[in-house]
Amino acid sequence: MKINTKLFGEVEISDDKIITFDKGIIGFPDLKKFALIHDADAEKGKGVGIRFLQSLDETGFAMPVMDPLLVKPDYDPEVDDELLADVGRGEDELLVLVTVSVPGDLTKMSVNLQGPFVINAKTHKACQVIVDTEKYPVKFPIYDILQRGKAGV
Repeated sequence: MKINTKLFGEVEISDDKIITFDKGIIGFPDLKKFALIHDADAEKGKGVGIRFLQSLDETGFAMPVMDPLLVKPDYDPEVDDELLADVGRGEDELLVLVTVSVPGDLTKMSVNLQGPFVINAKTHKACQVIVDTEKYPVKFPIYDILQRGKAGV
């Protein structure tokens, strides 16, 4: 399938790369089909690991996402098994991503640790869950962490 995206222009997505959120995502319940896209040129040498969850239903919609372990190595939210029932629960198969907020002032960059996406890498089924704890904030600052990572500290 070829789609014309706002950020990446025309891209081809193979059927086996389509991620399905049966219940949509928070704030966008009608968006159910996505693909993970990364900008290889922008990431060369940076090691940041920001990718985009690109909607296939609304090609102008893409969210920056990343592996939360890159900025919070002890991230381990408790999620009820029933919330993951539609996705399937194989620890080795689950990919957890969090949204990245990139405001005009990059030093205020943050990730949302309370609303992770859980993707089954084998079945390509996914869901977004709410982690109900104060341990993980909605706006976890990451700019300094990423800068230290680029510097090799």
